[in-house]
Amino acid sequence: MTEGQAPQPWQDPAVPVPERVRLLLAAMTTEEKVAQLGSRWVGNDMQESGDEKPSTDPEETLNVAPMQDVFAASGTVPLSEASRNGLGHLTRVYGSVPLTAEQGAAEIVRQQRVVLENSRLGIPALVHEECLTGFTSFGATVYPAAIAWGATFDPELVERMAASIGRDMAALGIHQGLSPVLDVVRDYRWGRVEETIGEDPYLVALLGAGYVRGLQSAGVIATLKHFAGYSASRGARNHGPVSMGRRELLDVILPTFETAVREAGVGSVMNSYSDVDGVPAGADPWLLTELLRDEWGFTGTVVSDYWAVPFLASMHRVAADMDDAGVQALTAGIDVELPDTLGFGPGLIGKVPDELIDRAAARLLTQKIELGLLDPGWTPEGSVAGAARVDLDSPANRALAKEMAEKSIILLDPGSALPLDPALGTVAVVGPCAADPRTFMGCYAFPNHVLPRYPEAGLGIEVPTAVDALRQELAGTVVYEPGCAVTGDDRSGFEAAVAATRDADICVAMVGDLAGLFGHGTSGEGCDADELRLPGLQGELLTALIETGTPVVIVVVSGRPYALGDFADRAAGLVQAFMPGEEGGSAIAGVLTGRVQPGAKLPVQIPRTPGGQPGTYLQPVLGAENSGVSNLDPTPLFPFGHGRSYTTFEVDDLRISSDSVPTDGEFTVTARVRNTGERPGDEVVQLYLRDVIAQVTRPVKQLTGFARVPLEPGEAKDVRFLVHTDRTAFTGRDLRRIVEPGQLEVLVGTSAQHLPLRGTVTLTGATRETGRNRVLLTPVEVEKA
Repeated sequence: MTEGQAPQPWQDPAVPVPERVRLLLAAMTTEEKVAQLGSRWVGNDMQESGDEKPSTDPEETLNVAPMQDVFAASGTVPLSEASRNGLGHLTRVYGSVPLTAEQGAAEIVRQQRVVLENSRLGIPALVHEECLTGFTSFGATVYPAAIAWGATFDPELVERMAASIGRDMAALGIHQGLSPVLDVVRDYRWGRVEETIGEDPYLVALLGAGYVRGLQSAGVIATLKHFAGYSASRGARNHGPVSMGRRELLDVILPTFETAVREAGVGSVMNSYSDVDGVPAGADPWLLTELLRDEWGFTGTVVSDYWAVPFLASMHRVAADMDDAGVQALTAGIDVELPDTLGFGPGLIGKVPDELIDRAAARLLTQKIELGLLDPGWTPEGSVAGAARVDLDSPANRALAKEMAEKSIILLDPGSALPLDPALGTVAVVGPCAADPRTFMGCYAFPNHVLPRYPEAGLGIEVPTAVDALRQELAGTVVYEPGCAVTGDDRSGFEAAVAATRDADICVAMVGDLAGLFGHGTSGEGCDADELRLPGLQGELLTALIETGTPVVIVVVSGRPYALGDFADRAAGLVQAFMPGEEGGSAIAGVLTGRVQPGAKLPVQIPRTPGGQPGTYLQPVLGAENSGVSNLDPTPLFPFGHGRSYTTFEVDDLRISSDSVPTDGEFTVTARVRNTGERPGDEVVQLYLRDVIAQVTRPVKQLTGFARVPLEPGEAKDVRFLVHTDRTAFTGRDLRRIVEPGQLEVLVGTSAQHLPLRGTVTLTGATRETGRNRVLLTPVEVEKA
């Protein structure tokens, strides 16, 4: 409603939200309802802001004909025309060009004013932004990438980080964040592994739910991505088809989303680009309506991934044109089209039942009312009133980014050199990741996502390098030589790097990835790999450094795991840092020197060979064990859940409450963990279950519960897992989810391979079908032993 108009009944906060929605829909024309289903990305073309420099470089899009048609049609309508009947969303006002918080707030006010003043009812738009590694905006804190969240095995920490991100976004007038990614890793070669939380559904589910709770605690709607199957594309090729049966989809891919819906109350879901067994997710009513809403009870909005609606015509070719694509997407259950309106325009009118338009509009209007956008007195200016006081990279943010980074660095093997001896005279630091801050950041961090097109803007934040951090930590001389770039075939730096290493007491070699978009990086969206060898000449550089005879500690800073079998036995220490964010340099230096006690665990496995072996640890016997039926050995170099420390731990005293429970019962598993070393530290106690015999092939083991346990030297604690038999359920031959009688192996330890405690539980009674309210979580209690 524009200023000066009399209040309308649907603006009364005393009226229940469903009734306000009904009253508003009754006041709207069909054209106004359809307009609520669309969006406008002004920042993608800057038509109306006076900036002639586009924020989307054609070289950084997928340069294929089906996408060029979409890009040509997108971004050609002025905001005033796009919002003539209202508008659903404003797209990435802050996240498209380098704007300060105050400049972005002013642009939000400008765009919201256009929306209000050019439409009859004056309904504000929702504003959405990316927030996968923090708020994707100039000058905002860059937290570790999502794969690093997985390494923490700490849902509460992820929740605190998300709450901090949400508070900054809410203060700047942002209503919805496009995160978290709940795709489960199926192939490490996929470019977007860095955006995922890991390869285990339960780990992803718990940390993803924590992120949702944190972001939404600040009043920002979280958006689950990408629903569903995107991470399992054939050959790990971005947007590739997914060759997956319904059973694998139900048991591996979908539980993460179900948990965030049912346990965290997420407000939005974004569809996947991919098709599963020939059906694109964006046109699948079983996925978007029958399962998501009817089965799980989801009540929020389904938003399309960017251009996913027109892709039904241009890429999937299941629709004749954009209007047909819009009809199919709306019918399936997509409510709002992002980032621009192409398929959800006037072409819907007369081609779909009015009830479907009302259904989608009601869902979006419900969120606008719940956010207060339709209350009397709401103004664009008021929504960003605190912008001048917002420090997007505040000391509190940086402290949290530091904690996240330190808790995500994985000590794979201390070898003979870690922690570094403080008496070292000369340390040679070599490798392209040692002095390039961008290697610490994911593809959706603003410095990697947008700023490569604005080199004059710098990074917008302070990002100390690992070389600088090591110089602060070490008393001796630190010499740096890059050796080579992340990519390319320039060996001209090898000689200096080898010489520096030969003259040093020890070498710290930092190799890995530089994230980018669509081939402009070695990790990130559209940056898929054909094998798991370190990019460029980095593997060759490591070999040359090791051959000097100087001890070499290898630090991999990457968005995916790389095969390290050629170096593991020759390295003086191995560390994995999954894109640790702006405080990554300090965190890595702290782990290397021992100032930081490492306690992170692998959320994915580290392969031994570059050919992709293994896939993930969630394999049946023939895919997980070296049984001799193939010459390829799937055994990883380091398993899921692995991570060392500078102290030692012992897990013992397994206690299972009963050796026999009914298929609708529950049992407890208790183990004792003790710090047997001389330093305080954290251990992650992990519970796995193995279904010995089932009617379908099952993984040889699957994570069922975990707990991060801090312990002082000599201290012991009991970790008790409460396991409902629903946690053993799987999808049977008839595609019903069942709990089947039979024997379960109970495995407890500190990684998927180190499981010293073993017992059995027999499930008795009839096979039971789990209901829609099945138990999704394994509660854990930790108490002094």
